Amino acid sequence: MPTRRVVTGRSREPRARFAEELRSLRRERGDSLRQLGERLGWDWSLFGKMEKGETLGGPEVVQALDTYYGTPGLLLALWELAVSDKSQFKEGYRRYMALEAEATSLWHFAVSVLPGLLQTPGYAREVLGLSGLKGEALEQQVEARMSRRELLEGETAPPFRTILSEAVLRTPLRDLDEWRGQLEYLGEVQEQADVTVQVLPQSAGPHGLVSTDVWLLRLPEGRPVAYTENAYWGDLIEENPRVERLQRAYDVVRDLALSPPESRKFILRILEESSCNSNT
Repeated sequence: MPTRRVVTGRSREPRARFAEELRSLRRERGDSLRQLGERLGWDWSLFGKMEKGETLGGPEVVQALDTYYGTPGLLLALWELAVSDKSQFKEGYRRYMALEAEATSLWHFAVSVLPGLLQTPGYAREVLGLSGLKGEALEQQVEARMSRRELLEGETAPPFRTILSEAVLRTPLRDLDEWRGQLEYLGEVQEQADVTVQVLPQSAGPHGLVSTDVWLLRLPEGRPVAYTENAYWGDLIEENPRVERLQRAYDVVRDLALSPPESRKFILRILEESSCNSNT
């Protein structure tokens, strides 16, 4: 039986198919991205990112597009398939991704790398490239990582807290422009009501998570799970005693970290230093 790509020429991957449909409908209408933004009242750059597969957007903008193009329910259905598609992630992360999508709260501690939920495309591309990914495979993983950021958007977004070791902010990208863009994005995301960013200064000294990048999720039924990871693999932990041990260590780290307002000032200071370094 021939594949859908052979029959229609369209991608069989939900995210790619959604982006293709958006591009096709706009071109058929004869609109530029700027014209589309003006007519629907959204920043035109959002539509550009959606058509490139960098973001899926929210249900409100997709419903507006369905109305504008006269495709009632079509784009929203494609959007729902794209949001729920986990095949874009590496096999080892798929179960965790499914749990993350259901979580009612997410707590995180970063040892040396920003969490995927807060990464810009440039940051994700450089970090993921360290594992040897290149070309199309790399871009697919970058798009997959960008799709995770949508978890923090909308009225149903779960509360998210990340504590960043100072080392995370002292390790810039090779491309300083991309690095400044990442720091600026951190400043923007801190303005979201359900997102809390804290910095753990090096002066805090040794602690229980000194070498452990960890996620702590609370599931709808109240059950906690944890996920620890390094540059090569991750470990999903569902046994309560082990999860509770990590939670206790996390609570200590949170007490040692700077407050959210102090953390914001710290990040802005790193951004200023980065700008000064680029001008020398």
